[in-house]
Amino acid sequence: MAAATGPPGRRLVEVAGHPFYGHVVSTRRHRRQLVIVGTGGYGRELLDLVEAVNAAADQPLYRFLGFLDDEPAGSADTDLLARRGARLLGGLDLLTGLDVDYLIGVRSAAARARIDRYASAAGRRPATLVHPRANIGGDVRLGPGTVICAMASVSTNVSTGRHVRVDVGASVAYDCRLGDHATLAPGARLCGGAEVGPRAWIGSQANVVGLCQVGAGAVVGAGAVVVDDVPAELVVSGIPARPIAAGGGAADLAGLPTDDPRVRPDRRDLADSRASSASPPPPRHDPAGTRAANELVT
Repeated sequence: MAAATGPPGRRLVEVAGHPFYGHVVSTRRHRRQLVIVGTGGYGRELLDLVEAVNAAADQPLYRFLGFLDDEPAGSADTDLLARRGARLLGGLDLLTGLDVDYLIGVRSAAARARIDRYASAAGRRPATLVHPRANIGGDVRLGPGTVICAMASVSTNVSTGRHVRVDVGASVAYDCRLGDHATLAPGARLCGGAEVGPRAWIGSQANVVGLCQVGAGAVVGAGAVVVDDVPAELVVSGIPARPIAAGGGAADLAGLPTDDPRVRPDRRDLADSRASSASPPPPRHDPAGTRAANELVT
């Protein structure tokens, strides 16, 4: 990424190759339309983030249109959305017809990856947002779709991949790397030089000590302390963290039994309602569908 300098006293952060200062993460001159994919708790928390960013900016950066969700009709928590003044626009297929940016509010890393591929094929651009009450140091590079929630702390020389979530109160120390679709749950902590692989999940209040590596698709249980490298696709828990399960797709939380005491998947996750893990079909141009989608936001 190209280096950039900023106003005195402001720290440089790069978002998807573009510099920004403070919490103002948009380089656009005009307010962009935005949708959130996923109507569960994760998605509704992202609406809080969007509203906070808009409120802190000189002028709102995004016009929030509503939520997208492929849940069967009537099963989404539309009453909870209505209490927020929001609505369910329809399914994920609307991304092919709406001229919008998007955020993915889904717990499952595998589902986030599939939605990312689908939206990218449709030519849609992910929003990258930092809550105004997050603490961001200098020399931080955030990948497209990354969200940094309230009270989170990100130090210096830190980089994230696509659609990474650093949740409320999580902290990332110096020289850390987070791969695509990785998640730091509330209160999770990465010490200096730690690396988190793609699709990995670091549970609430878990700690990864300095220079440790958590492999792709691994899960670190809530409250665990990682003192050694965690291989890919392994579930670890305890102090110090020990293996308790293994197998492909460990970080796809929707793939674990819902009664497993180690993990309680959000019932509103898009992936939870899908038995197949196949990628969505490539978008098709549908003029009638585009007109119908545009009518939703007029």
